[in-house]
Amino acid sequence: MKLFKKLRVFLTIVVVIVLFLAVVNIIPPKKNVAGENPFIVEKGALPMIAAHRGGGENYPENTILAFRGAVEDLGVDILESDLWLTKDGHLVFNHDGYIDRTSNVNGNIPFADAKARYAKEENRHYICDMTLEELEQYNFGYYFTDSTNTRVYENETPTKENGLKIAVFEDVLELFKDNDKLLFIVEIKDGGQRGYDAAKALSATLEGYPQYQNRVVIGTFHGEVEEELRENYPHLLRGASVASAAPFVITQYLGVNIFNESDFACLQIPTEYEIKGITIPLDAKTLVSRAHRRNIAVQYWTINDEETMHELIALGCDAIMTDNPKLLKEVLDEYR
Repeated sequence: MKLFKKLRVFLTIVVVIVLFLAVVNIIPPKKNVAGENPFIVEKGALPMIAAHRGGGENYPENTILAFRGAVEDLGVDILESDLWLTKDGHLVFNHDGYIDRTSNVNGNIPFADAKARYAKEENRHYICDMTLEELEQYNFGYYFTDSTNTRVYENETPTKENGLKIAVFEDVLELFKDNDKLLFIVEIKDGGQRGYDAAKALSATLEGYPQYQNRVVIGTFHGEVEEELRENYPHLLRGASVASAAPFVITQYLGVNIFNESDFACLQIPTEYEIKGITIPLDAKTLVSRAHRRNIAVQYWTINDEETMHELIALGCDAIMTDNPKLLKEVLDEYR
């Protein structure tokens, strides 16, 4: 009799849990983005091509040359890159906080020698310590090698025409101002007060290009900068920081997404994430579909192999970020 009562209690608890999960998944969740989210593709459509750093395997990364080639030659849908604030307040594109890895700031020396030099932090030339005029002296395609391992731009003098100077955010917007479909993913890399200043500069720049107000999504790894964007620039679309993405993913997998209070427009994630030796797969159709219920775009990074590209296309994700947009275009062309 006691065993029967325990079993009945257990079954009652199970039924309550099942009913609870059923109810919370039937109730429509709130939308993270009111109205249209331009970063979401139509149901059944192929994902967008997001050129990571402008397509660093095809062109010198983060240069006007790369952005122009990715858009005009490959027809990418999204340009993705990182923003840093110069000493005199200009927003420029670069992955690192210093310019030694991609430019000839250390002179015309072999890359191995430059790498050995900038391996020591005290030898690095940081963007925050340099004005735009100083940065524009250098060739940011200097160490780029093509498919034949040839440094094709090392002898070029950097100009705005050849696109080898450091790329300025406003200049890139100006370049593509007549393209009414191009989207941007940008990440504010500075933290603290400089991050706040970068957010202010970014918002001010976009005021001059109202056509881009809803076509630029902004990310950051700095919690204080994310909060600054949320509080003072709510009109700007934001990507999920790690702090925002983690609870969203957890609540989706537990089936209690209705309790998640996130407000980002794009979920930018790798295919898996490791926490204390435990690998959590993130390439799941349920994650994509539940994000779409919230009007959130799902974008995977950084995918450079054909097999994974096929897998993510099958998931129905919204964008694939890649250093090789040429390869992704070829893969998508097979489907078309």
